[in-house]
Parts: sequence; structure tokens; C-alpha cells
Amino acid sequence: MTDIIDTAARALSAGLMLFGIVVLGLVETLSGQPFSPAPITNEAGEVTAMPLISPEIRTAFVLAGIAVLGLYAAYRIVAPLPDGRGVSHETMAD
Repeated sequence: MTDIIDTAARALSAGLMLFGIVVLGLVETLSGQPFSPAPITNEAGEVTAMPLISPEIRTAFVLAGIAVLGLYAAYRIVAPLPDGRGVSHETMAD
């Protein structure tokens, strides 16, 4: 059971972070929009260009991936070890 949870937590967190960084970054780059995270204005103060995807959305995906990793770490702290994975102790010979 823990192997399924381990794999799912790692896949979900990696997927969220990769989507927020790589995929949305590629979409932003390929769309030809400006690379600035803030709207670009001219001297009159009019907005001349805005990014296609808001930086808050990209940040939310990355933070969601980090939150999943944090929840996974908390789960691993409180979950008991399976019987086959017990801690073994070795004693040094004199």
C-alpha cells in the first residue's frame, strides 16, 4: 500500500512542478508574448503587452507540487514501517 502512495505522491508533485515550470514556460515562449512577468506599458501608461499566462498561476502549480511533497513527508513520518523493512542493527566485533 505504501508503494502506491509513494509513487503517486512523487508523480503528482513532479507533474505539478514540471507543468508549472516547463510546460507553461514553453507555452509562454512559443506564443511570442513578452517574457516579462509584469504588463509592459508605454510612456502614457497604457498597457501595450501582457504575458499570456499569469505568473500567479505558474507559481500556484509549483507551490501545489511543493505542498504535495510536504504532505507526503508528513505521511512518511507518521506511517509505520512495514514488517519487511525493519531497522537492522549490526554489532562490531572486538
